[in-house]
Amino acid sequence: MLRQLRPSDARCVLAMRFDPLVMRHVNRPLAQTIEDASALIELINSRTHANEAVHWAITVQGDDQFIGLIGFWRIVKEHHFGELGYTLASDHWGRGYISEAIAAVLPVGFNTLGFHRVEAITRPANGASIRVLEKNGFVQEGHFRENIFWNGEFHDSLVFGKLAR
Repeated sequence: MLRQLRPSDARCVLAMRFDPLVMRHVNRPLAQTIEDASALIELINSRTHANEAVHWAITVQGDDQFIGLIGFWRIVKEHHFGELGYTLASDHWGRGYISEAIAAVLPVGFNTLGFHRVEAITRPANGASIRVLEKNGFVQEGHFRENIFWNGEFHDSLVFGKLAR
């Protein structure tokens, strides 16, 4: 299930963003405090209200507790394009939740927001993300070598795309 991210999600957001397993392939520092998580929620919601991005909290049917986040964190209106991003608490991995969430948000991107293209970027070592993107019809379009400098190291990026047609 998808819903709006709420300030009351801060503890669960903190737990997810503090987990080194979850954050291993994310170029952002680990959240350290409840204030870090609250600031992220405020930033996400303000960008959504400004029509610069759109995000949803992922929950399990019948349980309203936050377990992950999915959304179009970058929208380029003049090019009819959005960049998909997602994270999921590690204790919920392997259950198909991200695949279900991607299948739910793609129609919003293509039909409601008018995207012609959705792309997602991941690291070559993130096999689970690669598999879920391919399962949802994304095609690898590029491999950028050492294009991200994070935590004192250069990292490669894989670019996946899906067109409305």
